[in-house]
Amino acid sequence: MPALTSDSTPVPANPLDLMEQVIGGLGWTFDRCTPTEMAAEAPARWCDYGLFFSWSAELGTILFTCAFDLRAGATRRAALYELIGLANEQMWIGHFSVDAEDGVLLFRHALLLRNTQAVADIFEDMIDIALNECERFYPAFRFFLTEKLSASEALGMALLDCQGEA
Repeated sequence: MPALTSDSTPVPANPLDLMEQVIGGLGWTFDRCTPTEMAAEAPARWCDYGLFFSWSAELGTILFTCAFDLRAGATRRAALYELIGLANEQMWIGHFSVDAEDGVLLFRHALLLRNTQAVADIFEDMIDIALNECERFYPAFRFFLTEKLSASEALGMALLDCQGEA
């Protein structure tokens, strides 16, 4: 495997230009912080999620982060990792984490674009998957942090399969 510094493959144009079009097409608020960083806000059922995109031309990768409006206090952070692990076991793409500095819950995913053509469908799918996973697990994280449930109790309550119709 060649080192990154010896790879002479041209990196595609900055894919955040296309991401701007995708986010703008959804009608969401966004800000191009720098040429390699972009922030947006995505409204959803449980909260408005903070989206952050960072482009690394060297790696040919977009790092995508979706931040919850939930914070874990220092006393609950260690126990929160159990719930994060249980949730991550159920996902195919991306993973949950907690920011070590401020305790904000995050969904993270890196999208490798080296030698590929960035297309809007890929970005739309990435955002859609992230928001669906965040919405699916938000109640578990909230139960855990506000009701002080155990990780397995919070996950069980949030992912309760209902039978029949109300």
